[in-house]
Order: sequence, then structure tokens, then C-alpha cells
Amino acid sequence: MLHFIANGLVAVGIILQLLALRPVRRLITLLPPGRPRFSWYVLSSLIFIFIIGYGAYIPVFWGSHEQFADLVVPAVFFLGACFVLVVNLLSLETARDVRYMAVLERENITDPVLGIYNRRYLERRLATEVARASRYGMTLSVLLIDIDHFKRINDTYGHPVGDVVLRGLAQLIVNTVRTTDIVARYGGEEIMVITPSTPVKTAAQLAERLRKAVEEAPLAIPADLHRELDKMRITVSVGVACFGRQAVDMKELIQNADKAMYQAKREGRNRVVVGCAPDA
Repeated sequence: MLHFIANGLVAVGIILQLLALRPVRRLITLLPPGRPRFSWYVLSSLIFIFIIGYGAYIPVFWGSHEQFADLVVPAVFFLGACFVLVVNLLSLETARDVRYMAVLERENITDPVLGIYNRRYLERRLATEVARASRYGMTLSVLLIDIDHFKRINDTYGHPVGDVVLRGLAQLIVNTVRTTDIVARYGGEEIMVITPSTPVKTAAQLAERLRKAVEEAPLAIPADLHRELDKMRITVSVGVACFGRQAVDMKELIQNADKAMYQAKREGRNRVVVGCAPDA
């Protein structure tokens, strides 16, 4: 009787170890390539080794369980298999929860049309950067970008084409600015770029490079939206403002960037206007 109990505990342990591989496989698919995924591959290999050890135990110790004390090792094997299965199931559940929370956070701070940060995140991040610049005496500049004659695009080709143009512009800006810059939708067709630790002269150079990139890069328009329009060329007006003497808080910084942008439009569009002194 003890013999059957001992072998039964080990056999059930093998089944539990095999079941533990299923959540591990699902967990690996949720993880990005790299060290975390490699660690779970190592764990899978260890589980296979345990399964082989469990399987070898049965024939090696066949018929050797004569006392209750002989059930200690099979019981440890069984409990160990239970532990591995429970840990893997909890790890999979935790990974799913973390991924779901990450998706919710990304949706909460991302503009659904442009695919960049939204106004809520922009205000929160700009307040943080202004506070940091004020506390440590760091430079900070912003770019406010507006598509020239965007209303004409919507009226001529329709709002779906206008949305494509906005998304294309947003992606072009993200690809042109630096990785340390923050690109967010300010409102309507206006996009703001926060450039931390950047003097106004450097920000103006970045704005000019961005203006040229937009002017020279035609935006692709899907055929199902407009059959006769494959590419569209647009221009932008850019206002640059800096934190410092001309702007002592976030509100003034945004106002100065807005004034500079509208000045660029009044002066003929497709240009950059700096709303503060070069040495600010």
C-alpha cells in the first residue's frame, strides 16, 4: 500500500510539473525579448530536469517503500511540484495584470488620433520640467507647431484625410526631434515639443530643422481615403519660447510660444519665430 502511495505522489508530481510548463510558455510570449524571457527559458529547462528526476525516482526506488518514513521524499516531491505550479500561475497572472495596467496608462496619456502624448500628459510633464528648471537653474524651451492652412485641407479633402495628415506630421516630428524631447498634442492641429535642458538658440535650430523636414517630406494618403491624392505636402509655423526672464511660469511659457507661432503665421507662414531673446 505504501508503495502505491509513494509512486502515486511522484506520478502526480510529474503531472503537476507538466502543467506548470503551460503558464511558463504563455508568460514567455508576454515578455519582451531579452533577459526576462531568457530567465523563464532557464526555468523551463529546470522543470524538464525535475520531470526527468521524478521519472527516474519511480523505477530506481521501486518496492523500497516499507515504512511511513519512506513517504517523506515522495511527499516533498509532490509538494515541490505544487509549489512550482502555483508560482508559475501567480507569475502569469501578475504579468497579465502589469501588462493591462501598462496599456491603460498608455491609453490614458496618449492622443487616440495622433498617437503621441495628449494634453493631460503635456500639462503634467511641462509643469514638472518648469519646476525642475526653476529649482536648479536649468534651461528649458518649448516649440509650438501649427499646420498652415489646415482648415483648407479639411474643407477640400475631408476630415479623415486631415486626421491622416495630423498623424503623419506627429510621426515626422517624433522621428526628427531628439529622444529626450517630449512631443504632445496641444490642441486641434497644434503640437508642442518640450525640450528639457535646452537653450533657446538650440531649440530654434531644432525648430528650423523640423520646419524643413516637414516642408520636404510629402505625407502619404491612403487610396481608400482619396483616390486622386497619393501624397500631400504641408508646411508648418513654429513658435519657440524659453523659460527664464520672459516667462517665469508655465502659463507665460505657453503664452509666449503661442504668440510667437501666430507671429510666424502673420509674417507669411512656413517659418520659425523665437519669442524670447537668444541669450535668455
